[in-house]
Amino acid sequence: MTPRVLVFGTGSVGITYAYLLSRAIPESNITAICRSNYDVATQRGFTINSTIWGSDLHVRPQVVRSVPEAVTQSQDQPFDYILVSSKALRSHPSTADLIRPAITPGKTAVVLMQNGIGIEQEYASLYAGDDVAILSSVVYLPVTQTAPAIVQHREVEHLHVGTYPATKVPDSHKKAARDFVALLTTAGATATLHDDVQAQRWAKLLVNGSWNPICALTKLCDGQFMHSAGSYGGVEENQENEAVQLVRDVMLEIASVAQASGYKDIDEKQVDFQLGRATARALPGIQPSMLADVLGGKSIEVDAIVGNTVRIARGKGIPVPMLRTIYLLAQGLNASFAS
Repeated sequence: MTPRVLVFGTGSVGITYAYLLSRAIPESNITAICRSNYDVATQRGFTINSTIWGSDLHVRPQVVRSVPEAVTQSQDQPFDYILVSSKALRSHPSTADLIRPAITPGKTAVVLMQNGIGIEQEYASLYAGDDVAILSSVVYLPVTQTAPAIVQHREVEHLHVGTYPATKVPDSHKKAARDFVALLTTAGATATLHDDVQAQRWAKLLVNGSWNPICALTKLCDGQFMHSAGSYGGVEENQENEAVQLVRDVMLEIASVAQASGYKDIDEKQVDFQLGRATARALPGIQPSMLADVLGGKSIEVDAIVGNTVRIARGKGIPVPMLRTIYLLAQGLNASFAS
């Protein structure tokens, strides 16, 4: 049967994958849970402008406001996949709790399309014994919602997928991961299946755990921050530029936690590769998502990205003084939005 998909968190990433999936399954088989863009999405659907696929592309899935409404509208037809593409923020009830009514044990796979490390455990704990496949995924998708229900995408689209945990899961969970990657491939998306996708999470965390909070705290794009070192040296002399050295030191702390967790390929070579990409960019550089959120007065995903890294490091006895400092400062920034 044709898969049915529920998108929880239909922002820029959710919109893009709703569009891509509509190239493989009917729009009527896709249900999108919307918040601030609900009115526009209901009236006109979603619009995608992409440097890869073209401009003025449209998709009109079923649009609802909540999980209970999605379940009611599905008329007892179970969802094969729930794409969780909302921001990884702490909430009460949790996202894992909120989507549970839409899960059919033995049928539904939950696809986590969120940033951070260690984000899967709350889902695994809540669904323990329920035969729910948890598919962890790492998204590379530079996309911005420029207006309600309208997104601008550029350059690349790649989704790395694997089960959580990587081992000792039922064969049906591994099959769900294979089938999801096959569905995306049929849709023309780029998806890679991994036996253990956590290595991809740690690799992305090198960038997300360093540039994201640093740019948010300074309100500077990455290139601007590197050039802010002033008299400490030029960007071309990485070893003398204190701003570049700061980012490198933070990345090395992340790499040390990754290696202690068993991911030896997250090393100094990867750190320097990621740093080299940033130093090669023209000014002002890239505006990371946390910086965009701060400029918009929104909470940032610092707990899932930095906080979880600090907690893993503490559990393994790995000192991460710079990450801990960044985490506490970013948490304070988050608190300022709530006050």
